Amino acid sequence: DYNTVKSSRKFDKKTFVITGTLSKPRNFFKQLIEEHVGKVYGSISSKTNYLLAGSEAGTKLSKANKLKIIVLQENELLDLLK
Repeated sequence: DYNTVKSSRKFDKKTFVITGTLSKPRNFFKQLIEEHVGKVYGSISSKTNYLLAGSEAGTKLSKANKLKIIVLQENELLDLLK
């Protein structure tokens, strides 16, 4: 659950890109990641650690797969914070 996740350094030195349709606004997930010291960027690169992908993820998902970047669904992102 989003409300029980406490701030941590779990995403220190990790980079994320967010794409697709999610259950909450994209800014919500950006703030959640940043609270755990992660960085959120607008485009995929070889330096990206994770892609948070909702439905209809499109070209960013294709690029992430080509670069072998870990693709997370919302629940998997939360699991990383447990």
